Amino acid sequence: MIRKYLVERSSWIIFYIFLHLFIIFVAFLDSAIPLKPITYIVFLSLIMFGIFLFFRYKKETYFYKSLEAREDNLDITNIPEPESPFEKIIENSIINQTEILKKSAAIGQMTLEQEKDDLLSWIHEVKTPLTAMHLMIDRLDDELLKSHLTYEWLRIHLLLDQQLHQRRMPFIENDLYIENTDLETIIFDEIKTLQSWCIQKGIGFDIQLEVTEVLSDAKWLAFIMRQLLTNSIKYSENSDITIYSHKQAEQTILEVKDSGRGIDPKDISRIFDKGFTSTTNHRDHAATGMGLYLTKKAAEPLFISIDVKSKPGTGTTITLTFPKRNDFVNITSM
Repeated sequence: MIRKYLVERSSWIIFYIFLHLFIIFVAFLDSAIPLKPITYIVFLSLIMFGIFLFFRYKKETYFYKSLEAREDNLDITNIPEPESPFEKIIENSIINQTEILKKSAAIGQMTLEQEKDDLLSWIHEVKTPLTAMHLMIDRLDDELLKSHLTYEWLRIHLLLDQQLHQRRMPFIENDLYIENTDLETIIFDEIKTLQSWCIQKGIGFDIQLEVTEVLSDAKWLAFIMRQLLTNSIKYSENSDITIYSHKQAEQTILEVKDSGRGIDPKDISRIFDKGFTSTTNHRDHAATGMGLYLTKKAAEPLFISIDVKSKPGTGTTITLTFPKRNDFVNITSM
């Protein structure tokens, strides 16, 4: 700050020094003016000027030091009290810009809320004809046509469901209800939903659940399982998906293992990034890059950690580690 202050006042300091050097120069040229007394006076004047700068530095930089130490937010209550007209101008400018930003942020938030509500309403409206369509498909006699239409219906259903949960994600803490949740019921319900897709791709399931109950939110845990199973089915063909659970160090471990195409080692660290699909199969139009991203986002408030192990060509194992029961003390009231 000292360097900045000297740079700010450099023109005044240079002018002051130049003025005193000019006085000495005049005294040197004019024999009528005693040089030594003038030099002595200039010396004393420079000392007094240095003392003056020292005290003015503290006074003039206090306001700016406070602004520099201030947190970058829209809270204007911690702005220091200005002492000079220029500091007052700066304070007024900050206050005015902050008020404009607050109004702009409020309008933007209201617009986003309205768009979110409109989209959620639209999704719920679309679900009605989608349900009717499913009932109509069930009445078809042509099994091949029925299978293809059911698969396309399921794709639309899963995309709408993903979009619905994505819109709810920022407010997930308000939607949590932690209770004893039956893993077996959730897994079998999700497999039943994906049954037509599994039959079409020749995929079966090997389910071994040593632990059948966890403390979690049933709706969001079902969403997590839906994304993991969808991902496994999407990249597998004519193979089994193994799902098993066990206890380890007072924690429940749930593993979903497939024999699909696997993940390249350099992609493992990025698979939970929003929009990331793949570097080895970059032109895969079936991938959206949202499934695992939303899975990670949903698992965080549930204190579920996710670990992925995979090798290209051999399949992928995704491990969910549920928290200990006492870890939920802070969120059971939600």
